[in-house]
Amino acid sequence: FLGVMPAYSAADDALTTKLVTFYEHKKDSSVPSHQATVLLFDPRNGSLKAVLDGSVITAKRTAAVSAIATKLLMPAFAEVLCILGAGVQAYSHYDIFTELFTFKEIRIWNRTKEKAVKFANSVNGPVQVCSSAQEAVTGADVIITVTMATTPILFGDWVKPGAHINAVGASRPDWRELDDELMKNSVLFVDSREAALTESGDVILSGAEIFAELGEVVKGTKPALPEKTTVFKSLGMAVEDTVAAKLVYESWSAGN
Repeated sequence: FLGVMPAYSAADDALTTKLVTFYEHKKDSSVPSHQATVLLFDPRNGSLKAVLDGSVITAKRTAAVSAIATKLLMPAFAEVLCILGAGVQAYSHYDIFTELFTFKEIRIWNRTKEKAVKFANSVNGPVQVCSSAQEAVTGADVIITVTMATTPILFGDWVKPGAHINAVGASRPDWRELDDELMKNSVLFVDSREAALTESGDVILSGAEIFAELGEVVKGTKPALPEKTTVFKSLGMAVEDTVAAKLVYESWSAGN
């Protein structure tokens, strides 16, 4: 797939488009499944100001939004973090989650165990490599799914009541990471209702009802409900790339 994600933010005085290629590799590849470039324009006249590494921006801004959702939705006493998947998004999520939160235990599972072991050996803190997704998930307070799964790998009867799940993979209308039981028995938050109802197989195929957009919780127009089992379905929004690209460009321009 080739995706084009244009956005303009008047508040940030920023105009961008992201070009992203997405290839489903049948075997483990040295080339990432997602590759991206962000073009930053001058909103006053349309001149191209910068070409930025969209893969880094995508990884960082996706993890940042998951962190915001987690800050708002996770249970009060969250001690165990579980990451399902060991690709680029697993690393970016680990980095920001260990920076912002204090977990006593972090677990990882990946379909290819060697990649999970590599992950555990390359990050700064201790990470427990689990032999099954169920082992990784059982008792976890916060769960992050960043896999290339097309059928469910996370099941409701494994999940601790009151846990928070950031569902980041399965970005196609016929792909799943979460099963129907989990989707229907959790309070569902999304980044965009419109996107979730057209792009997310987890939402579309389960028929789960969307409770709120994350922005509504941030603005205070919808409650967070951290005492409930919550799912944040992340698909990503072009405006997130725009804000991130402008931040990077301004930092670079200032000589930082």
